[in-house]
Amino acid sequence: MTSPSALPGPHAPTLDLGGRTALVTGAASGIGRACALRLAAAGAKVRAVDRDAAGLQDLAEQAGGLTGSVAPVVLDLTDLDAAEQAAAGTDVLVNNAGIQLVRPIEEFPPEVFHTVLTVMLEAPFRLVRGALPHMYGQGWGRIVNISSVHGLRASAYKSAYVAAKHGLEGLSKTAALEGAPHGVTSNCVNPAYVRTPLVEKQIADQAAAHGIPEGRVLTEVLLQDSALKRLIEPEDVAEAVAYLCSPQASFVTGTSLVMDGGWTAH
Repeated sequence: MTSPSALPGPHAPTLDLGGRTALVTGAASGIGRACALRLAAAGAKVRAVDRDAAGLQDLAEQAGGLTGSVAPVVLDLTDLDAAEQAAAGTDVLVNNAGIQLVRPIEEFPPEVFHTVLTVMLEAPFRLVRGALPHMYGQGWGRIVNISSVHGLRASAYKSAYVAAKHGLEGLSKTAALEGAPHGVTSNCVNPAYVRTPLVEKQIADQAAAHGIPEGRVLTEVLLQDSALKRLIEPEDVAEAVAYLCSPQASFVTGTSLVMDGGWTAH
């Protein structure tokens, strides 16, 4: 029987990433922005990667009073060589950047399919590839891939996004197996719909695809399979990322932390 003195206290230890360098992609808005601020609040020096220079500058200013810091890195992730180079020397890598187009397969532009796979699967591979030498060298690293419920389930009209997220799940598991002997964990976080600009754009696309008013998309399409009928806040996802970087999660690797409101319980 555990003695009372051995029981945990009422508060979990504060995440301390002082001296660590983190890289977050898609950091100018939404989940990426929330993750960058959360990791900076924990003391990390955050490389905030996005192609939105103005959004990154606003993020850096917002992070001004935090323990850590945010350094804007203006980068288009279709420049794969630059992406790999940007990840060198990072201790924490958060692959978050994503794009979406909602179209039936027979109408889906092949060039857009290629771009989605480049940004959401090939770029994460190159970023992981760039980050691992430093992580392996020091015997510690955290790779967190912002996947989606669509990494576990499919939806109509999202062929590129679903394919990319399913691929990211496999990449993450492979990195977990290879990284385990070197103190590096790799996991996915799988939210359902989060209150982000990407989702706001989807509402209009889904309305057109299904032929219904935008006001009905949220309840009849996006949240149809979710037991909890609300959007997730970006800060909730950022807390899941923070947990996976904590000492308490050191044995968590090669898995998917699902935040889907009961979607996959069906």
